[in-house]
Amino acid sequence: MLMVVAPSGAGKSSLVNALLESDHSLQLSLSCTTRDPRAGELDGRDYAFISKEQFLTKRDSGDFMEWAEVHGNLYGTSRSWIESQMQKGSDVILEIDWQGAQQIRQYIPQVIWIFIFPPSIEALEQRLHKRGQDDEQTIAKRVAAAHIELQHAHQADFIVINEIFADALRDLQAIVAASRLRTSPMMARYPALVKRLGA
Repeated sequence: MLMVVAPSGAGKSSLVNALLESDHSLQLSLSCTTRDPRAGELDGRDYAFISKEQFLTKRDSGDFMEWAEVHGNLYGTSRSWIESQMQKGSDVILEIDWQGAQQIRQYIPQVIWIFIFPPSIEALEQRLHKRGQDDEQTIAKRVAAAHIELQHAHQADFIVINEIFADALRDLQAIVAASRLRTSPMMARYPALVKRLGA
């Protein structure tokens, strides 16, 4: 299980989408959110877009492994979906904010936390302007939030600098490959071999 965390505009979604295209054994966790879909986003593919009332009902019933309010919108990760995928032996990747990452690490300490950095705050702000999805006030809020988010990078296992996209994607792929070679995942994938060799 991997978590990819980044401030808005760092290129997290683009990197994760490219990673998924190159590695079909990864399952992307589908987060629930109360925000409106952006241009090109589809319900059930990018997010489960639900009302605030629906979100609060799910939260109060204990359906979320983590949830957080980000820029005035609510986001949550389904506990039952994550657990079912991991029980099947699937590798799960989450696009998540640092608050959610902290909550999930409490439940699953062995989760791999990857932090995506922009090359600079100035570059981040330029990307947000080029994206053309937010007004000036929202961009200012996102830049201010980025300063806070980046202060939590020391909690991550890996940091990837997204200055050159191809390099950042290659780093991300290397982290995924290395995570699969850790002892616990390997023993889970090859229990009969481990048992036979250990006998």
